[in-house]
Amino acid sequence: MQGQTAAPRPLRPSFVLAMLLVVYTFNFIDRQIFGILATPIKAELNLSDTQLGALGGFAFALLYSTMGLPLAWLGDRKGRTPVIAASLGVWSAFTALCGMVSGFGTMFLCRLGVGVGEAGGVAPSYALISDTFPPHQRARALAIYSLGIPLGSAAGILLGGYVAAAVNWRAAFLAVGLAGLAFTPLFAWFVRDPRRPSAAEAPALRTVLTILAGKRSFWFLSFGAASCSMMGYGLAFWLPSLMRRSFGLGLVETSHFFGLLLLIGGTVGVMAGGVLADWLGRRNRAAFAFLPAVSFVIGVPLFAGGLYSGSAQAAFWWFLLPQALVYLWLGPVLTAVQHLVPAPMRGTASASFLLINNLIGVGLGSLTIGKLSDLLTPSFGQDALRHAIVMGLGFYLLAAVLMIAGGRHLAREWVA
Repeated sequence: MQGQTAAPRPLRPSFVLAMLLVVYTFNFIDRQIFGILATPIKAELNLSDTQLGALGGFAFALLYSTMGLPLAWLGDRKGRTPVIAASLGVWSAFTALCGMVSGFGTMFLCRLGVGVGEAGGVAPSYALISDTFPPHQRARALAIYSLGIPLGSAAGILLGGYVAAAVNWRAAFLAVGLAGLAFTPLFAWFVRDPRRPSAAEAPALRTVLTILAGKRSFWFLSFGAASCSMMGYGLAFWLPSLMRRSFGLGLVETSHFFGLLLLIGGTVGVMAGGVLADWLGRRNRAAFAFLPAVSFVIGVPLFAGGLYSGSAQAAFWWFLLPQALVYLWLGPVLTAVQHLVPAPMRGTASASFLLINNLIGVGLGSLTIGKLSDLLTPSFGQDALRHAIVMGLGFYLLAAVLMIAGGRHLAREWVA
């Protein structure tokens, strides 16, 4: 009608998902690039393995975990897209600043800043995807989004290795940080929320937390994810250093080894988890938790075989299948969490899950392995890190037990 403004056409779900995938890829480039650069950073800044572990995990996770909940709640009330865009800009800026530090203290502060920025990126994205895709496609959609983990990790490792070898580690931080800053206005301009939140519709934070507190499956899935994340983030941070110390690879060789491992194994595992969960979950909701449990149990002995193999080439083939298996949980578990609460509560519920997962998993994973490595060094020398990682594989078995326990309650506590 003349004089009226037509409502803007909704964006295609595939376009929204693609833009969110790019943001999540930047998230993990900026998060994981520290691992490949750990050796030159340690040498220049004169750090111990414990300090490296703190920078790789605890410094990042401290505010990343705690700030995620209020930022997700803000996204539920004011809109997910603005929160995601602002978060991308903040963490990219602090990643660039990591290339200008002078010691442990300033690097710690910059890693805190990266964590603050990334705190607002993930939980609102989960909610935005769940609002955009129908229930029978959500596990696959969340799995595609989760491809940002292996893609970003692999890109960060490969890019970080090449730039550090060609220039230095500081240039690598600057390059990836500035790239994220350049993408921020594009995301903010093109991506819109499919549903407009209102203050009247959005529930109080206490209401969401009360609902979650009464759901046993939420607690088992959250602590199960936290347990597997301890080892997952620990491996992501320390495996590049292990390949250099115990297998004799150079910086670029290590970036090829771990980058390809993440790209192939991680991509296959994430997508397989999403497809299998959508298929098996229609018949039995417990499959969203039982599927990851089985994958963890199978993966542990294969990882151990690779860690004690005699060559880097043998280790790669030992690691490839378990690398896929330990990424398989993402689509199923993230989808299950979305279905424990009504739609207006999804962002806050996701952030509550991530608070537990990241504070324990990201915060303690690399730090625990680094501490174990320092304690074992007097007895095992350069092989101390290898033994520390093997000991950490027990966290995958604990995760399997918790996932099985959570699966027993999923059907009863599921919200359509």
